[in-house]
Amino acid sequence: MNKISMRFFDDREVRAVWDDAHSKCWFSVLDNVLNLALIFKAKRVSGKRPW
Repeated sequence: MNKISMRFFDDREVRAVWDDAHSKCWFSVLDNVLNLALIFKAKRVSGKRPW
């Protein structure tokens, strides 16, 4: 059975699916890329280096 859930990364939603057959959790790549882009953009605007 697959279980769909929402996880949070830096107060932003990330979709996740738990696969019982393989005992693995799969995360949405699009959600993670969007969140990282928003974090880098916010740090660039504030004048801080993103790394």
